[in-house]
Amino acid sequence: MIDFRGRRVVILGLARQGSALARFFVATGADVTISDAAPAERLTADLDRLGALPVRLVLGGHPLELLDNCDLLCLSGGVPAQLPIVQAAIQRSIPLSNDSLLTFQLARERGLGPLVAITGSSGKTTTTTLVGKMLEASGQRVHVGGNIGAPLLDRLDGVAPGDCIVLELSSFQLELFDARWAWGEVAGIGPDVAAILNITPNHLDRHPGMAAYAAAKFNLLRCLPATATIVLNAEDAVTRRVASGEWRSNDPPLPTSWAMDALLEEVGVLVAGRHSPLALFHRYQPVANGAWGADGWLYVQGKAFCRRNELKLPGEHNVGNVLAAAAISFAAGATREGIASVARTFAGVPHRLEIVAAVGGVLWVNDSIATSPERAVAGLRSFDSPNQTLILLAGGKDKNLPWEEFADEVLARVDFLIGFGDAGGMIVRKVQERASFRQRPAPSTAVVHRLDEAVELAARAVEPGAVVLLSPGGTSYDAYRDFEARGEHFRRLVAQIMEATA
Repeated sequence: MIDFRGRRVVILGLARQGSALARFFVATGADVTISDAAPAERLTADLDRLGALPVRLVLGGHPLELLDNCDLLCLSGGVPAQLPIVQAAIQRSIPLSNDSLLTFQLARERGLGPLVAITGSSGKTTTTTLVGKMLEASGQRVHVGGNIGAPLLDRLDGVAPGDCIVLELSSFQLELFDARWAWGEVAGIGPDVAAILNITPNHLDRHPGMAAYAAAKFNLLRCLPATATIVLNAEDAVTRRVASGEWRSNDPPLPTSWAMDALLEEVGVLVAGRHSPLALFHRYQPVANGAWGADGWLYVQGKAFCRRNELKLPGEHNVGNVLAAAAISFAAGATREGIASVARTFAGVPHRLEIVAAVGGVLWVNDSIATSPERAVAGLRSFDSPNQTLILLAGGKDKNLPWEEFADEVLARVDFLIGFGDAGGMIVRKVQERASFRQRPAPSTAVVHRLDEAVELAARAVEPGAVVLLSPGGTSYDAYRDFEARGEHFRRLVAQIMEATA
């Protein structure tokens, strides 16, 4: 029985996950301290959400004294496990946890479920949203949370047995699903359906390397109950090898290293040794169990559910997201009819290729969720008309990721590249260097400091028939709380331009 009465709990990081943790622990009778590295003046909205909650606040840093008499250290999603205070807690054998790990532990204790968890380097939010809607369209009561929307930890009292819980999980959250330092039981508390959509370079500004990043993702598979279904991408270089046993293949573009080879072999043996079903998804080839596309149709478990050209979601990457969602939701109990109805009608999530204005023959598109070069590439590939002028706004904060593929797509598709934020100048240089290397003409370029300057410059340069695409390729943390705040600012900026030109 999970009981925190009288326990001293320290939460690092406020924001949504930290606030949910605080509400949960106060309700259990714990003695709660919240520490955030930011000063109070930068946390006004978060502090307002706490209201009169009886917690102690330590703002502007994480002093090691917080660990004195600490029974449990909890991390909000944006707080790295590499922080000195976290490493000190591990050395002192103070257990760690976060909202997602606690959600699984509580759900298992209360007999809730089925539980579904989805992770990956890209496509998580769209796929998680699709899964929730497909299950709802199949008549199930569904609760969606985790890294998407609001955490579920402090709302589990509203979940009834038989309700489906669908969680999007980031590598940051999964990093703590490790029995070496996690609080409470980890083995067997994982979901009934676990999906890894892809593993490509991401968040290398936070994880020590690609193998460490992948290892965090694979923690999802290490905590599963024996009967859980695993869903993997049959096209992705990493997940394909885990599914097939090709642990030491040299196929590009996987960064090869002994650490990655050892990791893939470990996880491959884990997956191969399970007796529960393994489901796959592939956009172009049939799979034995799962979902795939062929001959203009999309299939799940051997039967067609939708024509490819019926999808509302733009872009080939979204075909993969729909197929992933079909495989995942079917494994969780969705009907083929429910899957089909959502596939034909779902038009996207906010901030992901979201059309915010279409005026005077100009399309303004908000793809703020594209926080890596890979995601920005997917956004660019959604606009392939040869007669369409494309103005790209790219920038934000870099995550130490490779930009070569992004630069190639820019050279092939973009007419005017505007760099903004911390990484804006670097991105423009990468494209110009790539153009020189490829001996191809570079697009027109400009570098500005802020997003409002980038939008203003695009508005001056735009002509009828053009697309202005915000697909940054970098995170928002140089100037915004998260990608949603950046996307909302973009919406407001475009609305102001529309009003001024009306």
